[in-house]
Amino acid sequence: MALLPAREAMAISKVIHATGYRNLPPDELVDLTIESHIAHVVKRSRVGGDESFFIADLGQVFRQHCRWNQTMPGIRPYYAVKCNCDPTLLKVLAELGTGFDCASIEEMRAVLSLGVDPARILFANPCKAPTAVAFASEVGVLRTTFDNIDELDTIKTHMPEAQLLLRIYANDEGAFICLGEKFGAQLDTTEELLSRAWELGLNVIGVSFHVGTGATNPASFCKAIKDARLAFSQAERLGFHPEILDIGGGFQDDCFESIGPIIRDAIRLEFPAGITTIAEPGRFFARSVYTLVCRVISCRRQLGSAALSGVPDMLYQNDGIYGNFMNVIMEKEIMVPYLVSKKTRGFLHKPKSEESEQTNDAVQVTSYRYSIWGPTCDSTDCVVREVTLDSEVKIGDWLKYKNMGAYTSTTATQFNGFSSTYDTFYVNSETLSDY
Repeated sequence: MALLPAREAMAISKVIHATGYRNLPPDELVDLTIESHIAHVVKRSRVGGDESFFIADLGQVFRQHCRWNQTMPGIRPYYAVKCNCDPTLLKVLAELGTGFDCASIEEMRAVLSLGVDPARILFANPCKAPTAVAFASEVGVLRTTFDNIDELDTIKTHMPEAQLLLRIYANDEGAFICLGEKFGAQLDTTEELLSRAWELGLNVIGVSFHVGTGATNPASFCKAIKDARLAFSQAERLGFHPEILDIGGGFQDDCFESIGPIIRDAIRLEFPAGITTIAEPGRFFARSVYTLVCRVISCRRQLGSAALSGVPDMLYQNDGIYGNFMNVIMEKEIMVPYLVSKKTRGFLHKPKSEESEQTNDAVQVTSYRYSIWGPTCDSTDCVVREVTLDSEVKIGDWLKYKNMGAYTSTTATQFNGFSSTYDTFYVNSETLSDY
């Protein structure tokens, strides 16, 4: 089975396959790939493997794309590049026909380097530097957002031919990260903003909003859609002809099928047939594609009073919150580690659950409790406060974390001198014909 890191995968015109393992379920294919790479690392060096690595199942991108089309028919996704800018992921999404939500010059360059038509890019940053606006104009990325008066003046100066979407305020208070504090025009300001755009001779083609990262409340989408209808009407009265509604991102994997129909019904209620609706999903496409594998570099067994009081032993791994685990502090995400078995190929030791604890009385199961920490000298660098595993973990063992494709590598830092670059190896659990 050939595994290719990102820099080599981009030389391939199509997605990468793990040939000879077509009949394996996706999870088993990923596990086999993990074991294959670990075996390579161990063979290469007795000490090596000091960097964590990703396994990406590109077939999962296809499956998420199918889910989107089934649940949100007619709503075109513009993938939020900030979520995960892996060039191989971007290439697969481009081949699937998605658009791209870019917020900076570098993100636009990354997408354009794949041969994507600039018309498929939305410069979805309401507050842009003049140099970024000028760059977008130069490369033909004309669709962009605004939510303030000064932004309109900047656009008039550097991109007078822009196709503008007014970003209005929206907020889901239960979202992981609320964006309303920073972006979005309140409804009592939208008419003034639209009037200023009309005075400057700019072209407003639609309205956008974003209820927040990791939104779960469909009512927040419904309210934002209703508010967008009001902004549309204001624009129409001024003489604009808005035709695009951008419902932003924030879509969660676990409630997508339940929230999607509610969003579609709200759009049908507020907007006439023929309106173009787009969205800006990021984590929906990226999160479940990537599995992160980390190596245990040190272990601290509790002694004395700490041991007597039951304080968990401490594991130190080669990646932490200043690396790929920033979501632990940004979004309060609870990480679930799986111990990669050294003895039985194809199996992973899982954290204990209520089901796994229901074992035969004749079989004695030993549990091991740990806290898991990153490699830096900062005590904030705690990945997991407590987890129970059914196998002892030792230095040199490996831990697997699923669903690590969203806001992981893109938020990693070099704090304390640790690397912020990580190899990614690709498998594809779908056939090329599916694309």
